[in-house]
Amino acid sequence: MPLTFSVITCTWNSEPYVAQSIESVLMQDYPHVEYIFVDGGSVDGTLERIRSITRDIKLATDVRGGVSAAMNAGLRMATGDVIAHLHGDDYYLYPRVLSEVAELMESSGSEWLFGRGMDDVEGRLEPEGWVVPRYSFRRLLKTDFIPHASVFIRKRLIDKVGFFDEQLKYAMDYDWFLRLGRLADPYQLDRHLSAFRRHAGSISTVNYPKGMLEELRIRLRFAGLWPWWVAYYGAYYLLRRWRFSRELSASKQGSA
Repeated sequence: MPLTFSVITCTWNSEPYVAQSIESVLMQDYPHVEYIFVDGGSVDGTLERIRSITRDIKLATDVRGGVSAAMNAGLRMATGDVIAHLHGDDYYLYPRVLSEVAELMESSGSEWLFGRGMDDVEGRLEPEGWVVPRYSFRRLLKTDFIPHASVFIRKRLIDKVGFFDEQLKYAMDYDWFLRLGRLADPYQLDRHLSAFRRHAGSISTVNYPKGMLEELRIRLRFAGLWPWWVAYYGAYYLLRRWRFSRELSASKQGSA
């Protein structure tokens, strides 16, 4: 039997971008896809856009409690063999993404797989500005280099790991990837599969400093509170904060 996919899309007032996200799923040439939407109470036309889809979908509306709660609601609705999260402002880059992922997961026997992701900045696609490391749990513990929209996980592995931690507000993906990585190494695909849209309203953009601090707490939880780890990851956090402040200051000067 071919693998079935559940693609979960969480939305909240996503109308300016969700059409492109939807189109990127509908254009996939892989036929075995369950399409799930979880909406947090949109009032901008997002729901009307979703309900206009002419194929079968699943839709949960007025789901409160933040992004983690929304993604968990989608997981509870999912019945596919493989789960993917594609938020309403992200999109797949080409029509064979799911076909290629299915082929690789079946041939490799991997429990989860991730590819690379590009940034969409005002409609301009930009690759990572850094060298993507080869996966190891230790490298993942140092920094989160896994793009959430390019991740595909067998449901049977999720059943072992559990859902997203709803106490986390910004780095819930990172915590989840570390929990997955403790049980199984992923298949790493050196190919861009999805685009992450960076705009002023996105959670990761608005709350980047808070997200960095939450990531630090997660790292220490997995690494342990040994003094050396606290010092090492604390210094890395301060370096990232300094770089972010410098980039933010340069951006403000450039727009002045």
